[in-house]
Amino acid sequence: MALALLATGLGACSAEGGTPTLTWYTNPDDGGQTRLAAACTKASGGRYRITTSVLPNDATQQREQLVRRLAAKDSGLDIMSLDPVFVAEAAAAGFLRAFPAAEAAHFTQGVFPPAVQSSTWDGRLYAAPFWANTQLLWYRKSVARKAGIDPNAPGFTWDRLIDAAVRTGTTVGVQGSKYEGYMVWINALVASAGGRIVGGAERGDDASIEIDSPAGRRAAEIISRLARSRAASPTLSTDIEEQARALLNGSRGGFMVNWGYIWRAENGDAKDGVIARNIPSDLGWARYPRVSPDRDAKPPFGGIEVGIGAYGRHKDTLAVDAVRCITSTPNMKKYMIDSGNPAARAEVFDDPEIVRQFPMAGLIRDSIGVAAPRPITPYYTDVSGAVQSRWHPPASVDPNTTPGRSESFVRRVLRDQALL
Repeated sequence: MALALLATGLGACSAEGGTPTLTWYTNPDDGGQTRLAAACTKASGGRYRITTSVLPNDATQQREQLVRRLAAKDSGLDIMSLDPVFVAEAAAAGFLRAFPAAEAAHFTQGVFPPAVQSSTWDGRLYAAPFWANTQLLWYRKSVARKAGIDPNAPGFTWDRLIDAAVRTGTTVGVQGSKYEGYMVWINALVASAGGRIVGGAERGDDASIEIDSPAGRRAAEIISRLARSRAASPTLSTDIEEQARALLNGSRGGFMVNWGYIWRAENGDAKDGVIARNIPSDLGWARYPRVSPDRDAKPPFGGIEVGIGAYGRHKDTLAVDAVRCITSTPNMKKYMIDSGNPAARAEVFDDPEIVRQFPMAGLIRDSIGVAAPRPITPYYTDVSGAVQSRWHPPASVDPNTTPGRSESFVRRVLRDQALL
């Protein structure tokens, strides 16, 4: 299998004497990255050509495919779209070309701090922020009126949200399946309560595990309360993003936390007749709920960073120019309009065309600016898997025991004393 993958990568290199070809491994989208590759190919004036190869849908499978290729020192892997949580692992393994300070200044200028933080390891920038993302609270305005609440009111909390859903016989959609989306929810709750899951991540497997804390227990209280309430989805333990959206659009739909793609998806489905045409007009949005009234929420951070493979033939020249084109401010705007995925530079959100197409652009911008990245560590996959294993299913979470059990298990996994 590894040999076949390696052969495929090598076959993607430019032909002798022809225009150099750069292969960009992209996360799945609606073709926006492929169209951007064509635009940057044209902009290069014949100096290079960018082709794209789409990675699997699942983030874990994306990581596995890239790691296999990079571990084999595949010279055909020129550019790659990376989930932020995988940058530290790839950088620590020597799989990514670091951007020198002079280059890094260009790629970080005007970029949201969480995106820069997630693209940096050991003080060096290893990926160029491309698009950033965060979650909002999406809700049916008619349900909020019936509940007598304003989700945009100062100090709006998860407890008030759950109470409103129970009172109106509606649901709160979240991502509760045993996958990365559940870890996103757990991390956002812990961070919003003033804590963190991992401290001193730069120490690698000696990092301090801090989920067994007042913040961890408060996060567990919220998950446990929702999971055991009438506001929970009947399929909460297997719900991912699209199941949560379907729940919001259903007969008991009321509230949901989900990413910025929701606006484009809801309007597209209404236009195509997949959902009722009046649903988008009843769709409201608000800042991610607080854990406590007196502490600002720390919404989830997501997105895509663009890295350059350490073994590519054009890693110091053409690949850098290509990444500069891909992550330029105009192309961030173009990609946001094309795909619905938010840009990594704040100035894009003030563009009149963006504001027209995304009426919640200002809220997305402000939320990304204060979002909480997941733990930045080369061992992130182990940390995430260990946390999920002890916090799933959501209905089993116990504020008195789950944080402690998960902290102990994460520590043992990192020290090779336990297996996932």
